[in-house]
Amino acid sequence: MAKAPQEGDSALKSSPEPNKHEELEALEDDERSNKETSLDQTAVESGEKEEVMQDISDDSDSDSDSDDEAQQNQQLQALEAELVANPYNYDSHSQYIKLLRKMGDVEKLRASREAMSELFPLSPAMWQEWIKDELSLNTGSQDSFSAIEKLYERAVFDYMSVSLWCDYINFVQEFDPIVQQCSPAGISKARDLFERALTAAGLHVAEGSKIWEAYRQYDQAILLTIDETDTQAKEKQVQHIRGLFHRQLSVPLADMSSTLTEYKTWEGEQGSVQDPNVLSAYQKALEMYNARVQFEEHVTRLDSPDSERLQHYLSYLKFEETSGTPARVQVLYERAITDIPISPDLWLDYTRNLDKTLKVGSVVSNVYLRATKNCPWVGELWVRYLLSKERSHASEEELAEIFEKSLRCTFSTLDEYLDLFLTRIDGLRRRIAFAVEEDQLEYTKIREVFQHASDYLSPQMKNTEGLLHLHAYWARLEAKLGEDITAARGVWENFLKICGSMLEAWNDYIAMEVELGHINEARSIYRRCYSKRFSGTGSEDICHSWLRFEREFGNLEDFDHALQKVTPRLEQLRLFRMKQESNMIEENENNLRKNAHNKRKLGSDISKDQSPAKRQRGVDRAAEKAPVENKHHQNSSQVTKLEVVNPRNNKSDDNLAPKESKTYSDQCTAFISNLHLKATSEDIRSFFIDVGGVVAVRILNDKFTGKSRGLAYVDFMDDEHLAAALAKNKKQLLGKRLSILRSNPKRGRRESSAPKSLKEHADAPDHSSQKGSVSKETGDTSKLDVKDEGISSRKPRKNTFAVPRNVRPLGFTANRSKTEEEDEKPKSNDEFRNMFIRQG
Repeated sequence: MAKAPQEGDSALKSSPEPNKHEELEALEDDERSNKETSLDQTAVESGEKEEVMQDISDDSDSDSDSDDEAQQNQQLQALEAELVANPYNYDSHSQYIKLLRKMGDVEKLRASREAMSELFPLSPAMWQEWIKDELSLNTGSQDSFSAIEKLYERAVFDYMSVSLWCDYINFVQEFDPIVQQCSPAGISKARDLFERALTAAGLHVAEGSKIWEAYRQYDQAILLTIDETDTQAKEKQVQHIRGLFHRQLSVPLADMSSTLTEYKTWEGEQGSVQDPNVLSAYQKALEMYNARVQFEEHVTRLDSPDSERLQHYLSYLKFEETSGTPARVQVLYERAITDIPISPDLWLDYTRNLDKTLKVGSVVSNVYLRATKNCPWVGELWVRYLLSKERSHASEEELAEIFEKSLRCTFSTLDEYLDLFLTRIDGLRRRIAFAVEEDQLEYTKIREVFQHASDYLSPQMKNTEGLLHLHAYWARLEAKLGEDITAARGVWENFLKICGSMLEAWNDYIAMEVELGHINEARSIYRRCYSKRFSGTGSEDICHSWLRFEREFGNLEDFDHALQKVTPRLEQLRLFRMKQESNMIEENENNLRKNAHNKRKLGSDISKDQSPAKRQRGVDRAAEKAPVENKHHQNSSQVTKLEVVNPRNNKSDDNLAPKESKTYSDQCTAFISNLHLKATSEDIRSFFIDVGGVVAVRILNDKFTGKSRGLAYVDFMDDEHLAAALAKNKKQLLGKRLSILRSNPKRGRRESSAPKSLKEHADAPDHSSQKGSVSKETGDTSKLDVKDEGISSRKPRKNTFAVPRNVRPLGFTANRSKTEEEDEKPKSNDEFRNMFIRQG
């Protein structure tokens, strides 16, 4: 019994210790949990703050992005509106594509690139960017591969680019499953692509070696895949690689020495002996390369302006055309148009060279297609494009499409539009006249083109030979090919309503009727037009033409009727011409008097422009010659009075106005340039015989050699004759095409009136020597005095131009003030300087 309580006591005694430990642990747990809770709350608060800051930042970024997006959308809309208004704006297309690429709108970007490619050829860099974007979207499917392959085909068509060809080859090797398998079909496809690349750019002196090297590396890789036991296939592949080395070493390319070293190493690995023919071909190619190094340095210099590079290319092309092959010339042209794509002269020369040397219609047509896309404003390119397609037997639909495209372009001259219409009409005429039955076209197509041309050109080309030629051609085809004489007459009648003042139109209309044997209709046309007024001598010419017509085709009664009508008309015209000539002569005389008066007036003001030092020297010289003036004063004054009052009756005045100083008003004057050096005034008069009204012909000669300078002035009676003469611009005389413009006398006077007057004023004393009344001594003295008279006084005096100094001028009084006499006394340098300072 005693043990139990003891055990219980001991148990009770031992129990408090574990309870205290548990309490401590509980306290620690609570404290730890409180700390964790505090940390959690802090983390939550910190996270909330970060989230809030992130939200604020996101809101700010979203606001900035929205602003940028709004601005981009605004720019996009502006560019779209610009392209709708002007689809041929190249810069707008480029900016539109760049903006869409930045915005990431794939479908719009693809459509915009397609639209630009339809109108313009894209540069190699633009094609590479486009293909790069499409490769990033490549799904690995066959359709995706085919689409990118087509892009590469279009890219290498626009311009020649070695880098594009290399990218194309690498793409096929990497993504084409047939080529990757190295099957015979795959090897054949890859080699065909390499050969196309060599044909297009293998002769590129600076970069062509890249394609050759890629071709050799591909064949060497094929060699490694051939089984060692298949000696025949291996030997065939070795021969193919050797052939590539031989071909490359015979072409002048950059870095040829490294290619030769590589060839020797390869032959050593094959255990073969080098072919001596290869070394001789290499030496010849090296010489060709050295001859072209200087040209290559100029054309590959990227910092040169386009105009300078173009001149270097033209020099290089001239060299290749004389010493190179047609293929090498073609490659050089391709390089030139890639670097300078919008040079019309370059495209014209290139297409002209292909028309002459290359007879492959498809190749030439493709070049013309690219030329018209690069320079659509050149009408000659469109004309030759149509002819090229016609030579290659293109369909009527193709020709019509090209013609419609050309009419949407803007040309610089109306003659280009006319030439384009006529080329189209010529092609249709040939198809109708010489085509077989299944290709027969209806004549209405020609009539439609003629009507379109007439409606478009008539308002701008009124009274021109080009428009006359178009309608004469139309009328002739209506009568012969269309077999509709009523329609032919309708063409002429409509044309005469527009250009009824053209004598040639009436003559051609009459000629058509005579050619068809319709004499009465031709006679009725003469009756309508003989009384009309035509330019030049056209009114007289049509009267004489009617009389000749009646002599050849009419009876006596018809001739008498024509003579009765024509005779009073010719008399009326004769009186009118006489009146015009008299008016012209009177006008010329009035102009001469006016010009002489202006010259005298201008000469009187020369003294105002002289410096004070020159005036003082004039004073000194005048004082020395005073005795001579007094000696001859009495005898010369009478002569001077006669000269001033009636200079035309004085014989000495002929010397003052020599024949060479005759002046012309140039009011109705034509200026002719590009005149044949052997042409005479009679040749020029004969050239304008159909115009009539020629008053004078002045051929300008060289003052040293006396030979013609190829320039002339032709004076006409009135503006009507002058207008008829100007219409003969670009006509040929003695084998040279003349340039005829209206003379502008106002511009000539502005440029030369003042210097010429000063010169005449200085030279006037040389022509004032007199016979009988004035001695030689007096004349010599007057030369010196007149020369210095304009600078001998500080104050403006009366006009004494061309008056000898030994004669007192009219209105001169001997009673001069003392101060005035003292002013004319010679002064020392100090006195003159002081006087000049006081006046200043």
